Order: sequence, then C-alpha cells, then structure tokens
Amino acid sequence: MTLRWGILSTAAIGRSSVIPGTQAADRCEVVAVGSRDADAATAFASELGLPRSHGSYEALLADPEVDAVYIPLPNHLHAEWTIAAARAGKHVLCEKPIAMTAAEARSMVEVCDAEGVLLMEAFMYRLHPIWEATRELVASGRIGTLRSVQSWFSYFNDDPANIRNIREAGGGALFDIGCYCVNVSRMLFGSEPQEILASVEIDPATNVDVLTSAILEFEGGTAAFTCSTRTESDQRVHIYGTEGRITIPIPFNIASDPSPELRLIAGGDPPAAPNEEVFTFDPISPYQIQAERFAAAILDGASLPTPTEDAIANMAVIDQIFAAGQ
Repeated sequence: MTLRWGILSTAAIGRSSVIPGTQAADRCEVVAVGSRDADAATAFASELGLPRSHGSYEALLADPEVDAVYIPLPNHLHAEWTIAAARAGKHVLCEKPIAMTAAEARSMVEVCDAEGVLLMEAFMYRLHPIWEATRELVASGRIGTLRSVQSWFSYFNDDPANIRNIREAGGGALFDIGCYCVNVSRMLFGSEPQEILASVEIDPATNVDVLTSAILEFEGGTAAFTCSTRTESDQRVHIYGTEGRITIPIPFNIASDPSPELRLIAGGDPPAAPNEEVFTFDPISPYQIQAERFAAAILDGASLPTPTEDAIANMAVIDQIFAAGQ
C-alpha cells in the first residue's frame, strides 16, 4: 500500500525540504499540489515532478486520489484548512505551530477525531536519529538526573512584507522558531511546566515579537530559552544533568552535511578537561522519516510519533509565554 500525498500551497518549505523528503520516503507518493494561483500550481508541479496540480485548495481536497495532505500555509490558516481537509476525509500533516492558540488546536483535533482522520504536527526534528539517541542517553542516566535544558534559536528578518513579520498571519519569533524550544523542553522533561516566566520584546513597526525569552519550571528542573528574528542565525541545545551534559550544535534544522553530531560530556576534569564522547549519525532527511512514520500510522495503524495531545499542550505553553511576557 502507498500513501498518496497532496500539498496544500506552493510554500517554499514544501519545495525545498518536505516534498523531496516525502518523495524519498517508503510507501509515500506525492501526487498533487493545490494553490489559489493555478499557474503557480502548474509550475510547482512541473518543477517537482508531481502528476497533477489544482487551481484551488478546495479542488485539491476534492481529489479522490489524495489520501493525506501536508499544510504549510501561514499559521493563521492552519485551523481553517485542517478542518476543511478533515471534512473532506483527508489525513493531515500540519506545519508547526499547529494553530494560533491551544483552543484553536483543540478544535482541530476534535474535528479530525470526529471525521476519523489522523492529524500530526510537523515537528520533524524530534524523529531524527540524533534525537532518538539523545532521549535514550537521558533516559538511561548517562548524564545523571536531568536538571536543565538551555536552547537558542534565531535568524535575522526585518522585512515588514515577510509573512513572519505579519502579526495577523501568526508571525513572530515565538510562533516561528520558539515553538521548537518549547517542544524540546517538554519532550526532554516528559511533562508540562508548572510555572512560566517570560520576556517578550515587540517590534513597534510590525507588532510581532522579535526577541522572546522564557524560563519554564518543571517538577524536576528548569528549561530556559531565547528565540529571535533580529539576531544572527544560530541554534543550539544544551542538556545538563547531575553527572554530565549533552550538546547538540544544530538541533532543529538538522543538516546532512556535515554529518549530524551530538556531544556527551561526563567525567574527567571539568570544565577544563572533561571526558567527551562524540556521536555522529548517517545523513538522512528528518522529513523523510516524518513521512514514513505518518504513513505507518495511517497504513498500519501504528501510533503517531507525536500525538495530537502534545500539539495542544505545546500551544498551551506558548499561550502562557505570551501572557507572562505582557
């Protein structure tokens, strides 16, 4: 059996990353793209070798040869088109953040459940072998007891016309990249924060957050992060335990070249001369893994790697960060 995919929009992330990864995935076939611009859809399909294009989102959802859709639309359209896809009988892989609020995410989940289709938020990074290994190292006690997670994610974009700088479309640093920092903190602690402190800097020209920092207090420790759309591009995750630490230099946009790596530092004579073990991983697209795991859930009845409850909970923390930072 093969899962037949439709792509809802000609967004750049689909062209550069998600579609190539899905095309490389076992038991997956990308068969169509839909756009509000028929010419753009035709050109997109031709460029990526897709059999069909549709001149509207509605036409894509009506395509009987599409089993599942990938939605990379602007954040404020996620709920509308996820619900429309579910009511058309299509399974949905929706870009992060899944919605604009936790309440909106919950309504999406309720409709998908009622229609009997699967919904998954596209946090592809956590399915990569580097994060499978990190979770295993933490769970096995290689760094002792987990006490702190520190993360940073940033890039520079001050173009007021860019969708990421339009408030009504769900722009801003926290929605676009801070959601990863929230997600990784919750994933590693395996629970929800009990208290949240935050600083949210709003750009007066665009009215979106451009430098957001938060401290999430969990039962067993704390997570702290900063995300920004007005600083140099960078990303890092540092995971601290009572007996060691793990550093992942490129944790979210995991590249194939050079080979992804994580560093486990434990023992020796820290901080000057600690023992360090470097783990490297074969190149593979996390988007390929994401498509294969989603297909397995649909075709085989396997569990979703990131359940919808997690998506709602992640949005709930984002809601609280915005509230705490006001």
